[in-house]
Amino acid sequence: MGVFCRPHVGGMLVTPVHTEKVPASRIQRKRSFHWMGWDEDLQLPSSEPASEIKRPLSKIKRSSSFQQLYLASDALPLPLALTNKVFVLLFIAATYFLLKRWNDKRRSSIPLHVLSFGEILAIIAQIGSVIYLFGFFGISYVQGDLEKEEDEIATTNCSSIMKLQAPAPPAYQAHVQLKGQVLKENSDEDIASAVASGQVPSYSLEAELGDCERATSIRKTAVEMMTSKKLDGLPLSGFDYSSVLGQCCEMVVGYVQLPVGVAGPLTLNGRKYMIPMATTEGCLVSSTNRGCKAISLSGGASSILLKDGMTRAPVVSFPSARRAAELKFFVDALDNMDMLCNVFNSSSRFAKLQSIQATLAGRNVYLRFRCFTGDAMGMNMVSKGVQKVLDYLQRAFPDMDIVSISGNYCADKKATAINWIEGRGKSVVCEAVIKEEVVSKVLKTTVPALVQLNTLKNLTGSAMAGAMGGFNAHAANIVSAVFIATGQDPAQNIESSQCITLMEHASNGRDLYISVTMPAIEVGTLGGGTQLASQAACLDLLGVKGPNRESPGANAQSLACIIAGAVLAGELSLMSALAAGHLVKSHLKYNRSSKNLESAAEGAAVGDSKNLQS
Repeated sequence: MGVFCRPHVGGMLVTPVHTEKVPASRIQRKRSFHWMGWDEDLQLPSSEPASEIKRPLSKIKRSSSFQQLYLASDALPLPLALTNKVFVLLFIAATYFLLKRWNDKRRSSIPLHVLSFGEILAIIAQIGSVIYLFGFFGISYVQGDLEKEEDEIATTNCSSIMKLQAPAPPAYQAHVQLKGQVLKENSDEDIASAVASGQVPSYSLEAELGDCERATSIRKTAVEMMTSKKLDGLPLSGFDYSSVLGQCCEMVVGYVQLPVGVAGPLTLNGRKYMIPMATTEGCLVSSTNRGCKAISLSGGASSILLKDGMTRAPVVSFPSARRAAELKFFVDALDNMDMLCNVFNSSSRFAKLQSIQATLAGRNVYLRFRCFTGDAMGMNMVSKGVQKVLDYLQRAFPDMDIVSISGNYCADKKATAINWIEGRGKSVVCEAVIKEEVVSKVLKTTVPALVQLNTLKNLTGSAMAGAMGGFNAHAANIVSAVFIATGQDPAQNIESSQCITLMEHASNGRDLYISVTMPAIEVGTLGGGTQLASQAACLDLLGVKGPNRESPGANAQSLACIIAGAVLAGELSLMSALAAGHLVKSHLKYNRSSKNLESAAEGAAVGDSKNLQS
């Protein structure tokens, strides 16, 4: 039970080497708190049924050991909303009474400083209500304003946002010496030899030398010395190594070249997009390009964002299942959601807690936090907020053991049922109606053949294989290619490619209706690899580079919808090739390396010659 809230162009991509729902209005409320105190020795009579553990929290006694957690809202032992109303009415009534009394004194020429007992009480009540209202609203407002100013400074450019989310480590103090002098004063050959022999730690080269490219070159030479293998095919120059230092890759020795092709234009939601795809698989870009053409000739596709929320699920443990259940009931209680939202949201300007889903396994509790993360993919952001909530909960549950910030109930980089059902990141559905003449002339097949093939392959075949969200032809191909081109985390292709492709007859059986539903597309347009020059250029090509200042989160949401549109095009084209029997022919023509085949043939000929000689 949970609480809710065209073929290749001249391009190259380089990669460094190495249940219960809460209304939205309630969840989005910010400056609300709730008392948090538990009797550590709380027990139920043995005769009391287990279901009675779900008694109201107001019946649970507060422990004196938690007085440091009391907030302004603890002034009265009443519900939060009622406490607020009491102090607001008290302030208004006291103010009205004093103004009326002082007006009467002026008419009667009575000195204002002469106070009656009732006036003294009214002044005390007024001061007390002002203190409460300031303590409840004022402090949170000031803190939120300060955080806003700091975040506005941090969002002036992408790199400063990254520094806010992942602070740079303390400056490294150069201290390694070689041959009696500072390391950088030595020759590259000497330093490489020292690294290869273990005298100088490889990880310290960038800090010691102050030159990322020189450090990379020396490390590459050291690896060659250690392995007796030449890395001539691994390029070194032409890459800004400082852009990945401390953020994207460590122990860098060069970069891998990946060709980038474009498919399109894809007409999606009334706009045209050229889709960048980084891949080494022949036919993939051309096939996706054909799908884009078919969609555009049929009037375009439309995509709809269903959900947007990144998840992180820590696992905590208790001495008993009863205590674990108490945490679950506390988290599930609607009255506590405002407080938990406030604690979580204080960790970032953009992080907005949407829900917490608590699940028990014995005496262990898995808390699946769902959070809006703006234009960032958001794993670091949500982890930071989760840690703050865990620290807060641990003060109320001192016997709670935080086992791990991630308990695999998130679930990250794994194909899981919870992501398939509940979604993770961006949940998107994309659809189009392909005209019969387009199916015939562009896709070279028929509508009935596509509908039958989709049922037998993507639905029945996947079910027979026990697929988990794999009810598609090759969604992972397109997702991976776009992910690499735009600087996303390639490993998150696993859950991001969970997709079901549906094909049906449309327009009285003449045309083809096709849709893809993808519940867990995990993307961002700032942070991580999106800041690298090549990847940023691909994002710019799609019009979603960096953060959207007018509507935070809009760029990342658009990217997810574009990826779903590209998957739709890829599914349409591949299924058509399969229905027409063209797949093998096209791959033999475009996806075989004649260079490798010739090398293999030459090697075989040399081997045969040696065998004959022997």
